[in-house]
Amino acid sequence: MDISQNALRSLYTAVNTAFQQGRETYQPTWDRVATLVPSTTAQEDYSWLGEFSRLREWIGDRQINRMKLHDYSIKNKKFEGTEGIPADRIEDDSYGVMMPKFQDMGYAAATHPDELVYGLMALGFETPCYDKQYFFDTDHPVIDENGKEQSVSNMQAGSGNAWFLLDTRRPLKPLIFQRRRDYRLQAKTDAGTSDRVFMADEYLYGVDARVNAGFGFWQQAFGSRASLTETNFNAAMASMGALKSDKGRPLGIMPDLLVVGPSNRAAAKALIEAQTKDGGGSNPNYRAVEVLVVPWLA
Repeated sequence: MDISQNALRSLYTAVNTAFQQGRETYQPTWDRVATLVPSTTAQEDYSWLGEFSRLREWIGDRQINRMKLHDYSIKNKKFEGTEGIPADRIEDDSYGVMMPKFQDMGYAAATHPDELVYGLMALGFETPCYDKQYFFDTDHPVIDENGKEQSVSNMQAGSGNAWFLLDTRRPLKPLIFQRRRDYRLQAKTDAGTSDRVFMADEYLYGVDARVNAGFGFWQQAFGSRASLTETNFNAAMASMGALKSDKGRPLGIMPDLLVVGPSNRAAAKALIEAQTKDGGGSNPNYRAVEVLVVPWLA
């Protein structure tokens, strides 16, 4: 067929349909562990991170909480994926065999936020958060009720594949997914203006976005590289439940989600979803939290 504007419009419709079909085949889970923050600039400032909100009995004048500011920001990054369709395939009306490739492009766009968020979670043992400590670390600085700085841990050391215990009940979840420009499909098909069409006789279709992931409150997450056992799980639960803010106020952290990779799936299911232990006794951790298995963790 002739490569007319009508033909190219029909081709774009076919490509876009395949792209959307691919997106719909994957159900992202990043929003279980991260809060979506719309972005309006090249980077967003999160210097206000560091202190949880609370109410007090109103006696006398209001007490103004002056936030301790931290130097923490998340810079948006550009991501793209581009595919080309040779002009001969359009002219010969044989481009239909390439539609699965655009379905796969849609699938890649759907999975990308998960890859970013869970990839960052895995790097939390070596990536700083707002207090300049690694997100999962043994010495986060916290001021106690006597005004003295204490080191507080939200991790277990070990050499195994990591697992993560999270409190996701608050409006701000443990991680942040920042979105400046959502994933969009674009085409470069105008033979009169596209150098690619003129030089390579190829029509381009691509997806791009401006996004990034970052850390929220470290207090809402616990990372462990120790074995996923009842003892280690209980220790993590107890550690998070005992967390206090500056000045010794209990934070009320209640973990509700256990995030693991495929290598820890069986251990997580046995620990949380079995009503009885191997020996026959009742399982005190039965459904204590929800288990989320994600392929982006080892």
